[in-house]
Amino acid sequence: MLVAVTRPGEDAGPLTARLEAMGHEVVMAPLLTIQPRAGVTIPALPWQAVAVTSANGIRALPEGHGLSSFRVLTVGPQSLRAAAAAGLKAEAHGGDVNGLAAFIRETLEPKAGPILYLSGAETAGDLQAQLAASGFDCRRVVLYDAAPAETLGAVDAALRQGLLDAVLLYSPRSAKVWRGLVERAGLFAQAARVRHLCLSRNVAAALADDWNSAVSASPDEAAILELLEQSGRTL
Repeated sequence: MLVAVTRPGEDAGPLTARLEAMGHEVVMAPLLTIQPRAGVTIPALPWQAVAVTSANGIRALPEGHGLSSFRVLTVGPQSLRAAAAAGLKAEAHGGDVNGLAAFIRETLEPKAGPILYLSGAETAGDLQAQLAASGFDCRRVVLYDAAPAETLGAVDAALRQGLLDAVLLYSPRSAKVWRGLVERAGLFAQAARVRHLCLSRNVAAALADDWNSAVSASPDEAAILELLEQSGRTL
């Protein structure tokens, strides 16, 4: 199958290697470009834990962040690997922002200290609000922006020629960017024939109602790749 990889930068390389090892062809279609913010400082507080919902939140940490001694809670394998590579004491829980919020509510105590939330300017879910509703003092620090792509790039030709079999979508925002670029390019009908494999229901909800979409059984890369394999068997 010819598969569009929409992840930005460092996340796209390992995913591409996995897809090619599975026998698929890949066309790169990065929908977001990660831009770390300059001049960000991390408050020097006695953090009970540091919550991160994206590997980009780790990669965008400023030098001298002072977080090496704190417990770091990530959402999945990619953010966990990024945290470990940065020398942080990390563990993964929940699979997505809602799962991580549930883990924090179930295992931590609001009175034990503040939670530091490292994020981008736009997020798929409001971890800070969820924790605040449960009595936690959650401080959000925005470390990066994710600039949307202006064109479909190499995937444009594959869509026009009817060669693209599937596109992997990992966030509601990337799904919105994909839909907007497709509409701008006049390729709505062509995209409707492509299998849109989504990490969550919120991702699928950002697509057109009549597009071919499916949601992975759990919000992680292994599940979305299994969904891709299931899709291939039904072609």
